[in-house]
Amino acid sequence: MAKNPLHCSFCGRSRDEVKILIAGQEGHICENCVEHAREIIEQELTVKDDRSSSSFKLTVKKPIEIKKFLDEYAIGQDEAKKVLAVAVYNHYKRLQQKVSDLNTGNEVEIEKSNIIMVGETGTGKTLLAKSIARMLNVPFAIVDATVFTEAGYVGEDVESILTRLLQVCNYDVTSAERGIVYIDEIDKIARKGDNPSITRDVSGEGVQQGMLKLLEGTDVLVPPQGGRKHPEQKLIKINTQNILFICGGAFDGIDKIIARRVQTNTIGFNVDKELQDNMKKNLLSYVNATDLKTFGLIPELLGRLPVVTHLDPLDAVTLRAILTEPKNALIKQYSKLFELEGIELSIENDVLDFMVEKAMEFKLGARGLRSICEGILTDAMYELPSSNETQFVLDLEYAKRKFDKSKLSLLKVA
Repeated sequence: MAKNPLHCSFCGRSRDEVKILIAGQEGHICENCVEHAREIIEQELTVKDDRSSSSFKLTVKKPIEIKKFLDEYAIGQDEAKKVLAVAVYNHYKRLQQKVSDLNTGNEVEIEKSNIIMVGETGTGKTLLAKSIARMLNVPFAIVDATVFTEAGYVGEDVESILTRLLQVCNYDVTSAERGIVYIDEIDKIARKGDNPSITRDVSGEGVQQGMLKLLEGTDVLVPPQGGRKHPEQKLIKINTQNILFICGGAFDGIDKIIARRVQTNTIGFNVDKELQDNMKKNLLSYVNATDLKTFGLIPELLGRLPVVTHLDPLDAVTLRAILTEPKNALIKQYSKLFELEGIELSIENDVLDFMVEKAMEFKLGARGLRSICEGILTDAMYELPSSNETQFVLDLEYAKRKFDKSKLSLLKVA
């Protein structure tokens, strides 16, 4: 019995009718079928890309809608919310610009406007970034600037910023190239002194210089698993032209720099004392690029962060609202924790005022409220799950007693 001649398992052509016959485990395929398969794959991927881009366009929110969404999670900070909402909305519009329109010369190319946010600790910089990430349909990554060092030193390279963005979108380069990155603690890479020294500032000025091209827009070769741990990995090329960068930092001590510039200690008969007092209460509202340069950010970096905004210090009214009003308010979180144990938690109003008073006293911001709540409620959360109680009323006497026993009461006010 004669053997079957070799043939393509797809089109049935014999070995003599084709140029190349590629062998598989249980069949063969010719070069013609490979070419047709490649064309089909390209068509399918193009259709999918068109679908994704059209769905992307449908979900654009107007700046007012973005701000309303942020209002549900963060109290106050209207100025910073407006700046963020406009920046994100403009980022969407930039992404929707058709390349064909740009090539004809009829369309004006819109440059991206990276943002830097200045605000005291606990005022909500990271919360705003996380809240925006929750509502966006573009990849959003939050990275910490404190881990970066200059290339060649122990620590992470600035390219790992884009590694996080790739991980968020499952290594889809096209999606990553239209994403948004929030770089937290940007003030921690400020150079230590205004004068260049003979010693290298590997986690300060060196990192800032490494970020320059990244923020402006260029092709960056990104290690998909991080820099130095896997030297054998293939690098992925990402263009940062359409990636929006938002930076945030506390910039502790910048208020003194601003005070020197705006001269809040002017004396004389015609001085408006009330105006000066108001200026001293919130000096950050007068922050500009010059102050950030004096603080230690290099001018080249500031040129790539054209939008400077600030977050107001939290007053007692705002802290009181933070406890109860947002979707994820602290009191709602603790009520839910007790509810899961079948216990109804009720907190008297004067207890909330006491918590706000202590948070203001220790200048801990919104994070301080969480510490105070934990100090007061830890014993209750420890004992009540093992009891038969179905209700727990937190009154002022109980709150003061537990707070005085906690380590927080030992804090000294600066």
